[in-house]
Amino acid sequence: MTDRTSSRRTFLRDAASLAGGALAVPALSAVLPQFAKSQEKPARRPTDFQIACMTLPYSAFPLERALEGVKDAGYRYVAWGTTHKEEGGKQQPVLAAAAPPEKAKELADRCRDLGLSPVMMFSMVYPEAQNGLEVLASRLKQAGAAGVPQVLTFGHTEGGKKDVWIERFKKLGPIARDNGVLLVVKQHGGTTGTGEACAEIIRDVNDEGVWVNYDAGNVMDYLDLDPIADIQKCADTVRSFCIKDHRNWPKDQDCGPGLGEIDHYRLLHPVVFTGLKMPLCCENIFAPLVPRPTAPEGIDALARRAREFLETVIAGLHAPEK
Repeated sequence: MTDRTSSRRTFLRDAASLAGGALAVPALSAVLPQFAKSQEKPARRPTDFQIACMTLPYSAFPLERALEGVKDAGYRYVAWGTTHKEEGGKQQPVLAAAAPPEKAKELADRCRDLGLSPVMMFSMVYPEAQNGLEVLASRLKQAGAAGVPQVLTFGHTEGGKKDVWIERFKKLGPIARDNGVLLVVKQHGGTTGTGEACAEIIRDVNDEGVWVNYDAGNVMDYLDLDPIADIQKCADTVRSFCIKDHRNWPKDQDCGPGLGEIDHYRLLHPVVFTGLKMPLCCENIFAPLVPRPTAPEGIDALARRAREFLETVIAGLHAPEK
């Protein structure tokens, strides 16, 4: 066999090996690790959903019993409601609007002593109210002193005054930031009854201290609109949720999460990978159609059920894709 024939055979063998799928050629990712890294999808950071129970469902009982019930129902977080029936049968505010910030800190310390971190408080005033600016400013200072990260407000069911909201929120935004707090506004019927409408206002305000709280139950209840479609239009502005479900059948009624017609998997999906801390504050935990419990133990049981439902939803949404 001549040298020419041997060289020709070697050439043909090597060419066939290359043509057969380049099995002998290492992948670029093996030769250049930086190439492999560049092909990876950027990691998405899951949202830290802070499941809280409001004291609001316990309004017929003293605040101290409400806090104990929330803790016993397995919550780590609590949101301060509006009023509670204290000794003597009189409804008293959780925290008066004019109370000094030190009072808010004392209440927060009571919660933390029980193992509960307060994540939200009601402002108990409409932004357009005559004293709205003053009360909201006071609430933000109370929250700052107490280490409560969010103050909740919402408009009148007959409709808000958009120009007034924008003007006042622009003044309140710096106060919120100075106190390390977010002012969040939720849907409550009227012209601010959707997340889309609230987001338009927040975008006009354009302040890092003012954001949207999403209340799917209110969107469905007051305006009979689909909250799943609505939240797609405002998800980038949402920083917390007031959790309540709603049924249109067999009775038009708010209820606890998972007991109504709202799909909470779809509701939370647009904000499931934000990397933010995001309170989910259970405002309505009651079962539809049946009477509400008259004993606090019955409310404890409903609070526990709501927490377990939300934990199940979040676990599913955060589960790795297969």
